[in-house]
Parts: sequence; C-alpha cells; structure tokens
Amino acid sequence: MSTDTQQQAIAEHETVIDTGEGRMPTFVARPEPPGPHPLVLFLMDAPGKRPLLHAMARRIAGHGYHVMLPNLYYRTCDAFELDFTSKASFQRMRELMLGVGNRMAARDAAALLAHAGRDDGADTRRVGVVGYCMSGPFALWIAAEQRERVRAAASFYGVRLYVDASDSPHRRLGEITGEVYVACAERDDFVPLDMVDRFEAELQAAGTRGRVERYWGTQHGFAFADRPAYDARADARHWDALLDLFARNLRSGDGTR
Repeated sequence: MSTDTQQQAIAEHETVIDTGEGRMPTFVARPEPPGPHPLVLFLMDAPGKRPLLHAMARRIAGHGYHVMLPNLYYRTCDAFELDFTSKASFQRMRELMLGVGNRMAARDAAALLAHAGRDDGADTRRVGVVGYCMSGPFALWIAAEQRERVRAAASFYGVRLYVDASDSPHRRLGEITGEVYVACAERDDFVPLDMVDRFEAELQAAGTRGRVERYWGTQHGFAFADRPAYDARADARHWDALLDLFARNLRSGDGTR
C-alpha cells in the first residue's frame, strides 16, 4: 500500500548557515502546524540544488517532516544548476563533484543539526537522511557519524558504495544503528551490479538493519524527472520506500503516523 497519501500544508524559506568553512545556502520546508517535527536532511545529487529538489523537499515535508536541503557546493560557489544541454556545464559539475566528499558532507550535516537544534520546530533527536547519486554515500556516512540521532538513511543510485578508499561507506556500516535502505539501478555505469553485490554482502556481515534493492529495468537517475533515464514507475516505488522508511523509524509511536 502506498504511503504517499494526504499531505499537510507547508511553510518554506531559504536560509544561509555559517559552517565555519563558508556560508551554506539551505532550503527549508516544514509543516504549517507547530512542531517539533522529525528532521530530514535531503542531500542533493550532482546537478545541484534546484527547483525539482525543492519540490521533492516540499513533498517530504508534507508528510510531517522538517526538511533541510543544502547546497553542498557552497565552498566553491553560491549556486549551481546543471544545464543538461551544455557540455561546459557538465564539465563544471564534474569539477564541483570532486570537491565534495563523505567527510565534508558529515561536517555539513553537523552544521545543519546545530542550526536545526535552535529551531523549536525541528526534532533533532529523530533524524532521517536521504541522498541521491553523489550524495548516496554521504547519507550512509552521516548515519554512522550521527548514529545517536539518525534513525533512517536512504541511498538511491548512490555512487562509490564499496571502493578501495578509507572513506568508503561500506567500512562504517557496523557503526550505523538506524535502518538503511539502498536502492540501485540495474544498468548503472557509476554503480555496477558487482559493487552492489559487494556492498550488500558487507551490509549483511555487519548486521546492519536494512536492505538493498535492485530496481530491475532502470538506469541511473530513475527518480528525477529532469533526467533522460526517468522512470515513472520506479519513481513511485522510490517514494513509497522512502516515506515508509521514514514513517516506521521517525514517526512510529508519536501518534502522527
């Protein structure tokens, strides 16, 4: 049964958070009724913080969450939105991607949590994190780094899930106490199925609560309507999985599920 049903009215605003490494523009969407509401960190994909992601943040907020969507490229530029028709824009995106990593994202998450902790409308004891593409591994790393707060973490076609690097997210799965959901495309040059298999084996060996799912017949980017690989059926499945994950872990027992 779909969990993406009636939504609440929401309020939204843009803010800028001083992280100590720069000023991070952040889109915030939250329900209109007084909180506190569980906090969700929505991490952007490589094409940048843009209207499509704002709409997705609103959709999550409409289910009763205080959602924060930061520009993870803030150390380099105040704003970036990929022009899918421009080779120069793709090159710029690749340069920006190389400037962000798991440890940086974890520091940014700490700044977001500190900022939200000063907002009576946000419950920073119940936190969910979701990442797509380049930020899929960020979500998992943050779940380990903030294990006392993060109750649910989701990665959709997240890259670099299992690599030979000290900051590969598979190395920290045993530290995660929340539930993990990892969804991968069948055809993905960035995340081949053998990487998915290795990651899944590590997840099971670590005893981490959660699962890996393969979305057969899909390609990288299936959940974003502005990408050529968009798949409406897979997108709907992704929403059901994400909202169910958050409902079970962030809202269960508070009378708001």
